[in-house]
Amino acid sequence: MDYALITLTALVVSGLTLFSGFGLGTVLMPAFALFFPVPTAIAATAVVHLANNLFKLGLVGKQADWRVVVRFSLPAALAAVLGASALVGFAGLPILTSYELFGEVFNVTPVKLMIGSLIVVFAVLELSPTFAALAISPKYLPLGGVLSGFFGGLSGNQGAFRSAFLIKSGLNKEAFVGTGVVSAVIVDTVRLTVYGVSSITANFNALPREVVGLVVAATLAAFAGAFIGARLLTKVTLRAVQIIVAMCMIAVGVGLSCGWI
Repeated sequence: MDYALITLTALVVSGLTLFSGFGLGTVLMPAFALFFPVPTAIAATAVVHLANNLFKLGLVGKQADWRVVVRFSLPAALAAVLGASALVGFAGLPILTSYELFGEVFNVTPVKLMIGSLIVVFAVLELSPTFAALAISPKYLPLGGVLSGFFGGLSGNQGAFRSAFLIKSGLNKEAFVGTGVVSAVIVDTVRLTVYGVSSITANFNALPREVVGLVVAATLAAFAGAFIGARLLTKVTLRAVQIIVAMCMIAVGVGLSCGWI
């Protein structure tokens, strides 16, 4: 049953990213958080995200503008270390409070409250036409790298800030895509390294061995969902789907923050 639920979720969510305008990592992480502890869900999502971007790197990486990569992605890599380390720190903090509701006891932990709140914030930002149209001066590229890298390391949400800061950096379409992919690969590699040498390894070891198989199955299902979605329709933003996905993300974020998930 776990395999069926997780693979179906990953399949559907990955396909929806092609129609909603949300990035793969932005939507998959809350989906994984329904089944895994939050730090493990973020690490599992990072594996999928990195694999997907490595594939794209082979296709469009040569189009990257390396001057922009240096100004944006190097600060992002350094900030990703801080963000990933902060996640590990939050994961080790004790329960904030507990409460009883409908005969069940729910625990509010710092990591769930923090990640749940970020999911809600980024869902609202991704849904906002004002934020989508935001374009920031190229002189702030290092700042954009810091914001994108930090939140990428902390919660996996790096795409929104990356696009806002790269869109006005004077890149053509091909260079914009290539530079964004290179940046995403750098941040994912850094944060997975930090996760791997910290408590994430312990979290995986503490879980049943079949969880590794679940992560692999979810990863393959995510790729299948993207493949099927790409065959059904070219990448567009359908407002109704976008709103539904955002509402689901907000619901998961609230559930995590309140200790229900």
